[in-house]
Amino acid sequence: MDIVVLVKQVPDTESLVQIAGDGVSIKKEEIKWVMNPYDELAVEEALRIREAKGGSVTVVSVGPQKAQETIRTALAMGADKGLHVHDPLAEGSDALATAKLLAAAVKGLAFDLIICGQRGVDEDNYQVGAAVAEFLNIPQISLVNKAEVLDGRIRCHRVVEGGTVVVEAPLPALFTTQRGLNEPRYASLPGIMKAKKKPLEVKTVAELGLDPAAVGAAGRKVLIQALRLPPERKAVRMIRAETPAATAAELVRILHTEAKLI
Repeated sequence: MDIVVLVKQVPDTESLVQIAGDGVSIKKEEIKWVMNPYDELAVEEALRIREAKGGSVTVVSVGPQKAQETIRTALAMGADKGLHVHDPLAEGSDALATAKLLAAAVKGLAFDLIICGQRGVDEDNYQVGAAVAEFLNIPQISLVNKAEVLDGRIRCHRVVEGGTVVVEAPLPALFTTQRGLNEPRYASLPGIMKAKKKPLEVKTVAELGLDPAAVGAAGRKVLIQALRLPPERKAVRMIRAETPAATAAELVRILHTEAKLI
């Protein structure tokens, strides 16, 4: 079984994010970059399916030169090869343009299954996976926390309010990951060394046969008007009184007369 995993490089959630001088982007120089956590689940699931069914795992990513670090991480985990869509014309792509780039890259590959994270933790828009499936005209199942590859189809479990939905789709298909699907493995030292020698192909927009006007900043359908940090919260106010009853009375007074919440 040939599996394609779509991955994205995102800022580490523990990094200090600062707004750049243009007011519509973030400062990227001092940020630590990592593989999107939901994509880690996708890589792990692909490796488990390959171990059970045989085949290959190809990792595909769109991004700047640094994105190759994330592809190499997936290769160190055990993926077989990588494909990097790297082109200045692709920089600034929104979710739709990113999906166009990924779909065009995947079309040139043999695949039975595509797995990707439900969302990137940087922009949280949940759109790329579904759009890739639409461009490729294949079924898509989202937010999967259990997957079973059967004869010519895939069975996926999705948690919904009050229960679990079991969905089947014919292959080839795409599904997106949810917490609980698996526990991603760490890249071993031998895996890291082997990753340096695994094939990693680079494609440009022209090589994918896409119109430059349809991707990158020129092709954006969603424009960022401004970025602002959340307002600073007021310091915690401690209420001190001699008895619990007096403390409660003071709290009620504050909520009523000062905060005007009750």
